[in-house]
Amino acid sequence: MTETRIGVIGLGNIGKHHAGYLAAGKVKNARLAAVCTSIPGKAAPFSSSRAFNDPLEMMRSGCIDAVLIATPHHQHVTLGISAFQHGLHVLVEKPIAAHKADAERLIAASGSRPDLVFSAMFQFRIEPRYETMRRIINEDGIGRLLRVTWIMTDWYRTEAYYLSGGWRATWRGEGGGVLINQCLHNLDALQWMTGMPSRIRGFCRLGRHHAIEVEDEATACFEYPSGAVGTLITSTAELPGSNRLEIAGTKGRLLLENDLLEITRNEEDSAEFSKRADSGFGRPKSSREEMPVPAAKDSHAKLTQNFVNAIQGREPLIAPGAEGIHSVELANAILYSSLKERTVELPLDSAAYEVELQRLIATSTAKKKTVKVSNEDITSSFRR
Repeated sequence: MTETRIGVIGLGNIGKHHAGYLAAGKVKNARLAAVCTSIPGKAAPFSSSRAFNDPLEMMRSGCIDAVLIATPHHQHVTLGISAFQHGLHVLVEKPIAAHKADAERLIAASGSRPDLVFSAMFQFRIEPRYETMRRIINEDGIGRLLRVTWIMTDWYRTEAYYLSGGWRATWRGEGGGVLINQCLHNLDALQWMTGMPSRIRGFCRLGRHHAIEVEDEATACFEYPSGAVGTLITSTAELPGSNRLEIAGTKGRLLLENDLLEITRNEEDSAEFSKRADSGFGRPKSSREEMPVPAAKDSHAKLTQNFVNAIQGREPLIAPGAEGIHSVELANAILYSSLKERTVELPLDSAAYEVELQRLIATSTAKKKTVKVSNEDITSSFRR
């Protein structure tokens, strides 16, 4: 089997994690051929791979077939476009871009090279919990969607986390806070399971709990084309925090909390029962089952394995890069709605949001000093 040579660009916390499992051989038919970092000494643990401090030099070197981009957000688009121009397959960490207009530019560049594989690092899509919920929804297991509620407040982060990089929690470097960074995984999983809403009203608090300029707390109300409604609540300040997801339909409900999925099924569609019932307080019988759904192991490596398999023509992508625009759009729309203090219709006007983001960047007064902090536990931190 042909070996895919991968170059990792960026060796921060998550980039080092990606390089580590590649170097350890956890992805079959692939090899960590190169790493690229601008920080002296960061490449030392990967001495068996070629080291570069210029990503374009690495792309031109001929020693790689694909890149895994794990740099700060604002670099994802320019590096991705350059990789396509150099004939390289691309796997980009989330988000694929800091804002929708840039995501559109990256997707357009990918479209000009249909021979190259473009994937996004949305490892929630291989978590058994979300796979199971999506399958039940797609099989009409809970009927017509009525309500979605996700309380996702266990993304706790300290001041030291925000000081670990000058790009973090700034409009220029990150393009936002909890929505575009941590909660983007939840936004991708949500739209993957239930589809995109048609209207959003967002309420965001900028730097309420930390000395940052972006949002560290957000609440959003969704309305779907079908009339279903949704609520998302997220924060990086709560302890112990919650992770509770409810998806209710006319035939039942899915409830996910604490690695346990509770599935309730109505014997009859509630809307149909309501039409024929002769009692004002009648209700159809229901059954309930509980299903333990522990977190997937090595989820990043498994999604990278899918990327390699797609390059080698052995399976379709689980997380196509072009689908990464949906979570970016949701994050942008929630923040834009909050800033404008009004409901936003989807699809979001990407040009209008880009203008707003540039205004925030231009008026930023953040002058952060950075501090060195110990490495966070990547595998547990992203296993929400």
